[in-house]
Formats: sequence, C-alpha cells, structure tokens
Amino acid sequence: MKIAPTAVSTLPRVPLARAIQAMPALGIVVLLAACQPPSPTDRGAVATDVAVPMQAPPQRPADGPSFDCREVVGEDERLICDDPGLAALDRRLDAAYREALEAAGDGRDTLKATQIGWLKGRGDCWKAEDKVNCVREAYLTRLVDLQINSGAVVVPTPVEYRCDDDGKPFTATFYNDLDPRAAVLTWGNDQAIVFARPAASGTRYGREGLDFREHQGEVRVDFHGNALVCRPAD
Repeated sequence: MKIAPTAVSTLPRVPLARAIQAMPALGIVVLLAACQPPSPTDRGAVATDVAVPMQAPPQRPADGPSFDCREVVGEDERLICDDPGLAALDRRLDAAYREALEAAGDGRDTLKATQIGWLKGRGDCWKAEDKVNCVREAYLTRLVDLQINSGAVVVPTPVEYRCDDDGKPFTATFYNDLDPRAAVLTWGNDQAIVFARPAASGTRYGREGLDFREHQGEVRVDFHGNALVCRPAD
C-alpha cells in the first residue's frame, strides 16, 4: 500500500488518515476552481509562476513523526513530537498502515475506519497517569494488530489453561515471530494484546493493567486487577 511519490510534486507528506479526511473537501475546491474562467489577473499569475519556479517546502526532520509538528492536534501529538522514540514508532506505523491499505482490497474502508478509531483511542491517552507509556503501548498494539490481520502471519495454536477461577476460560496465543514480540490473552469475552518483557526466569508478557508470568509450568496472571493462577490444560 505504498503510495508512489510524484516526481514533480512539492506537496508536503501528510499522515494518511488526515489525507483521507481532507479528500472530500479538497475535491470540491478543485472542482469549483476548474469551473471558473481565468481572469486577466489569474493569467498574469500563471505566467509569473511559469517564469519563477516554486520553492519547495522545508523538509521535516528525518527523526520526526509522519505528521507536521507545526500543526499538532491534541496532547498525544505534542508528546510524539517531543519524544524521538514515539516519533520513530509513528513513522513505522505510518509505513505499516500504508502497506496494509494497499493490500486491503475490498477491506480498505474497514481498515480506514479502524485506523480512525485507533487515532481517537490514542488521543484518549491525555487521561492516562503515564501519558508517554500510554501512547507507546497504543502504537505497539496497532503494529501487532496490523501484522496479525495482514494475512501474512500464521496464527499459532492458542494455549489453553486451567485456572483456580475456572468461571471463564483463559487462553494465550504467542506471536514470538512478530516485532514487537507479543501475545493475545483471552479471558472469557475479554481480550488484550500484551508485549514480551524481561524476566529473571521463565516468561513474562504485559502492558498497563495486565501481567502474565510463567515459571516452571505455573502461570500467574493479573488481568486488570483479577488475579489468576493457572497451568496448561494438557
């Protein structure tokens, strides 16, 4: 879904989600302008434009995000502009989303809608206690989600567990070949993407409000305050 750049274009690159939202209004403006006959002043302006080449807009810093930091909207975008790590995640997600959109076919509209929903969710990070971590986890979650739903990833067999609280089934699906390494935890009707974390021994995955630790066959889970002690069902 990479959009090939036009060799003669001098337009600045904008995030695809913003470009999608701006297309209808832009189309109307272009159509209206095309219907108006050029005035003598317009003809003179055109001649001047031909004689004097337009100056290219300033390039954004290579280590900045995919959007223009001079036009930030919301605290989440300000945080991204101020944090090189978040800016790098933004560039990476922008490229992954464009690639997914190009390959989406009939699912393009659905993908656009989910991206807009994700942007709104990222914007809610202003409510979080650790806003930077909230934005970081939002990016990691979307990157994993796009990879899982790309059709190019083989979905591993979920591991079923028997827990002390057996009121709801608990499973974990491990995506250790993704970047970032991740797992999908499902407890009853609740599902969450968690990320590999360092562990002194055993295996650990987590995110804000969720923690999964495996050691010598025993799994301890904190699922938004609900403590589970589990073992593989087999």
